[in-house]
Amino acid sequence: MAKVLKPNILFLGIDSLRRDHLSCYGYPRRTSPYIDQLAAEGTLFEDSFSPHIPTPPGYAGMLCGRDVFGTDRVSLREKGPIMDSIPTLPEMLRELGYRSVGVGLDTWLVKGFDEYHGFPGSWGPWEDRPLRKAEELNKVTFPIMDRLAKVKEPWMLFLRHMDPHAPYLPPAPYDGLFYQGDPCAPGNRSMDPVFAFKPFAEFLKSWMPPGITDKEYVIAQYDGEVAYMDACIQQLFERLRALGQWENTLIVITADHGETLYDHGIFFDHHSMYEPTLLVPMIYRWPGHAPAGKRVRGMVQLMDIVPSILDLMGWQDMTARQKFDGKSVWPLQRGEAPENYAEMLITECTWMRKHGWRTHEWKFIEALEPDFHGLPKRELYNLINDPGESVNLADAEVDVCRLLRKRMLAHIAKRTAETGRPDPIERFKLGLGLSIGSVATAKKLQEKK
Repeated sequence: MAKVLKPNILFLGIDSLRRDHLSCYGYPRRTSPYIDQLAAEGTLFEDSFSPHIPTPPGYAGMLCGRDVFGTDRVSLREKGPIMDSIPTLPEMLRELGYRSVGVGLDTWLVKGFDEYHGFPGSWGPWEDRPLRKAEELNKVTFPIMDRLAKVKEPWMLFLRHMDPHAPYLPPAPYDGLFYQGDPCAPGNRSMDPVFAFKPFAEFLKSWMPPGITDKEYVIAQYDGEVAYMDACIQQLFERLRALGQWENTLIVITADHGETLYDHGIFFDHHSMYEPTLLVPMIYRWPGHAPAGKRVRGMVQLMDIVPSILDLMGWQDMTARQKFDGKSVWPLQRGEAPENYAEMLITECTWMRKHGWRTHEWKFIEALEPDFHGLPKRELYNLINDPGESVNLADAEVDVCRLLRKRMLAHIAKRTAETGRPDPIERFKLGLGLSIGSVATAKKLQEKK
């Protein structure tokens, strides 16, 4: 049997980072020069998806190598942690003597780390600006890195950056990096529909400038958060170099989901199953193992990350034992497969309860109950002709809807039969009375264990 390699693993599982707002993925604003450099030294996957929204199924998939049926987690409203019978990546690595530390998450979100550490400053109203989220994370993380560098055992360090997650209140100069206008300019009506959506209006007003009228200011603050986080991530990289850990550390960068900014009438949050929420980055860097300067096409998912890490390590025994739902991405990089998926189930179950089916050409969305946006029960978009998903073809293309729905239901039936458990989305009934409330209420929803 081939020797199993044991690199250190620095895993950046960023919250709410949409892929198309990173400059290495083609965004015209230079939001991520340091992540761009890391991507140039490693392998970047162009078509990576977080198909199950929001946070708990995102992190469960990325750290268990399983879909929502395998992890039985589909909603932010889950009552308990991942079930004991489903091992997480840190639990698997423990077999090889790894020490694991998670920063910014807890046992409810992802079990199995040897240590858990929080950091302050991720939530606050306009009056508390700026929020130095990434600096607070670094303050907690630097001593951990120093300590891990002194032990003989390999380590895994997982960091959940919160910077792209609302509230977007980056420090100077990042708050003005991409905006030089007047956020409260008279006559600009672009924020009217934002505040007209009552379930989120209180929350959004609480961290935006009083009297704001210009949506572009808020989008620029999101981009400023990404740029600020990028600079702080570079400090982590420099710390790795100073500790002599740079060359033998596998670095993984991804996100639990993306973010809708001013898209589809869903403002500055990440519910829905439109592309800005589903599309996430996926980057690997490990000199001599993850090929440098490679950009790989073909659909992959968050649940592919764990089997991909184990594949790089040469740990086929663990892969065989676990029978992951995800697949290694490296056959795509080697040209041995065009993609890991030609179609996939998509779900959302916190503010809206929906499922759907995405192919290269089509996206079908079906509401399992009415939602507070008043969206149609069924939506269908031609992603080739209409990548912005602006024209709902459900009434015009009834046969396509019928076909995609049939494939979706067949997949659900197959997966529930394989797991012996019902579809997890059926556990929930959301109703129409949902509201996020203030920043404090939103924080409690994230920390409601």
